[in-house]
Amino acid sequence: MDEINAGIEELVKTVADSPIQRIEKLPQSGSDRMYFRIYTSETSYIATYNSNVKENQAFIKFSKHFKAKDLPVPLILAVNPNQTIYIQQDLGTESLLDKLEQHGHNDHVYNLFKKSLMELAKIQILGHEQLDYSWCLTAHEFGKQAILSDLLYFKYYFLDTLKLSYDKQAMLEDFEALSTYLTHTQYKYFMFRDFQSRNIIVNKEEVYFIDYQGGMLGALQYDVASMLWQAKAELNDVWKATLLNYYIDRVEELLHRKIDRNIFIFQYNGYVLIRLLQVLGAYGFRGFFQRKAHFLTSIPLALKNLKSFVKEKSIGLDLPEFYRILEILVQDHMISTFETVKANSDTPLAVVISSFSYKKGIPVDTTENGGGFVFDCRGILNPGRFDEYKTFSGLDKSVIDFLEQRTKMTEFLNSVFDLIDISVEEYIKRGFGHLAINFGCTGGQHRSVYAAEQTCRHLRNKYGVQVVLQHTNQANWVKTLTI
Repeated sequence: MDEINAGIEELVKTVADSPIQRIEKLPQSGSDRMYFRIYTSETSYIATYNSNVKENQAFIKFSKHFKAKDLPVPLILAVNPNQTIYIQQDLGTESLLDKLEQHGHNDHVYNLFKKSLMELAKIQILGHEQLDYSWCLTAHEFGKQAILSDLLYFKYYFLDTLKLSYDKQAMLEDFEALSTYLTHTQYKYFMFRDFQSRNIIVNKEEVYFIDYQGGMLGALQYDVASMLWQAKAELNDVWKATLLNYYIDRVEELLHRKIDRNIFIFQYNGYVLIRLLQVLGAYGFRGFFQRKAHFLTSIPLALKNLKSFVKEKSIGLDLPEFYRILEILVQDHMISTFETVKANSDTPLAVVISSFSYKKGIPVDTTENGGGFVFDCRGILNPGRFDEYKTFSGLDKSVIDFLEQRTKMTEFLNSVFDLIDISVEEYIKRGFGHLAINFGCTGGQHRSVYAAEQTCRHLRNKYGVQVVLQHTNQANWVKTLTI
């Protein structure tokens, strides 16, 4: 990580007019790319580190092409010689999803969705002009093989993990029929591939797009389907229908011709289905195979989204085995198997999370249960060994940045969460009243404090459980967080 930070600092110097004040590592999502926000006294920048050079090249080339057409994407400011780090314009901190979560489904947010769809139509149609699709990461076109790949991705990484009994040959034949049908579209332009409200930045009421490195030639319907049926956004049927019609109006304006809306919408429904299944495949891969727990918690919402589609929409094809399995997947009992147990106001469980110094000893659990989890953080590089951090604690931004950027604290905590989640879920179900979780380090000041804070946040967000957080080496520091 030190080498990455040094590379970023050197590259920023080539574009910044003032010295760097600090570098903040941003939370990672599903990819292996690492993002940083770099602050100077005058402005801020976004730096991306990614060892996948071809992916970087695609994003950089697409960005330059779109920017030349005055489309709403970030300006690429600098790229290092081996193309593993690039600096781009900082478009801001709020996504369209953030706006939706802050304000709900009101008129202001609805208009931001309209603006996003208007700009989507532009980037698809105007961005398509003179675009070199040889830059694409995989296939140049989202055609039959790519559609079939998404269906197989769903099959292998989600469906097959459930061990349901189905006719595999009949299912493959249905996949073949669906992918053939969707290939025959009249409207093939630039396809963003992951167009969703999280990848739309809102800055001064204008919208900007990020994360389109997976783009390729494909059907117009795919991206609008991705946005309007994003499970996290939970758009109602009226919004979905009116926003789709608004988008089609903008497409007709840009193409200077009318399109057959019935055919367009039938195929749109097919791409909605493809996208919903692709997302389930991604959640299965990230959750079941890469063991990233937060992806598993998204599965119930995705299945409920699929249930809504299966009940209401049609793509006009006879796919008997495929539809039979979809009907099984969206049953309430199936969805419930993925739902995380949640605490409520009647849940007796209180989790006591403590940070402590090994020099002073492990906190004594005075409850009748006695004991609990004890995790040793001393294997993590200690910020206290560096003069600039000695007077700070794991509550301070500089120490937090150090632990997240220069140590393996994130991997350590992911393993911790895997263990404690089992107990928390069982304790909630069985009506237990107490669980102790302790984090120790040499002085009880930096690593253990940070670990306790992050564990508190994890349990509150995932289970809504009551937490008593105490930093035993920080004077008079005890905090109780209830539902």
